[in-house]
Amino acid sequence: MTMKLYGFWRSIASYRVRVALRLKGVEFEETSIDLLAGAQFSPDYETVNQAHAVPALVDGDLTLRQSLAILEYLEERFPSPALLPELLSDRAYVRALALDTVADAHPLLVPRVRKQLAKSFGASPEAAEEWGVHWLSIGLQTYEKALAARPPSPFVLGETPGLADICVMSHLVAAQLFKAPLADTPHLARLRAACDAVDAFASSHPLKQPGAPR
Repeated sequence: MTMKLYGFWRSIASYRVRVALRLKGVEFEETSIDLLAGAQFSPDYETVNQAHAVPALVDGDLTLRQSLAILEYLEERFPSPALLPELLSDRAYVRALALDTVADAHPLLVPRVRKQLAKSFGASPEAAEEWGVHWLSIGLQTYEKALAARPPSPFVLGETPGLADICVMSHLVAAQLFKAPLADTPHLARLRAACDAVDAFASSHPLKQPGAPR
């Protein structure tokens, strides 16, 4: 049975799930939930995701939300090719890298946070963008230092992409959308080049999705 993904072109979390599905070779159909138009608050979508967010993944009678939980589910549901390494220590390292963006940076960038900045503090659109760039830049430097501390390889852990690459790349994509500076990040540049050469990453990019500006 084909899985159903509810996402949005600009959603970095939806990007993460798209990449994982394609790396795993899992067939899926995507329905766009226009976050900018408020479609996430419609009564119909609330039955899918009570958090009024994307992504949501439907697999038969099961509906999942939160991108990292979905990635872990896909890893257990479809063990090959693996997104997580075999060593326990490496798995912990990968999950930490994932959380650097999923838990630390990304939650500060989503539309509802930017709207609240405007509502509560009178932040202009430019100020909200500057807020996003600030947190993205901190995350970029965290990733650059983490990658520099390990032996160089095409991907985070060796010759094949996995969960860490998906999450680091989602941070890089967010940085692109927010126009955050990428100077002095050679290790991230190397990783991005490796991921960009993989169709699962390239075809999942937000700007290649229906509804994205051309």
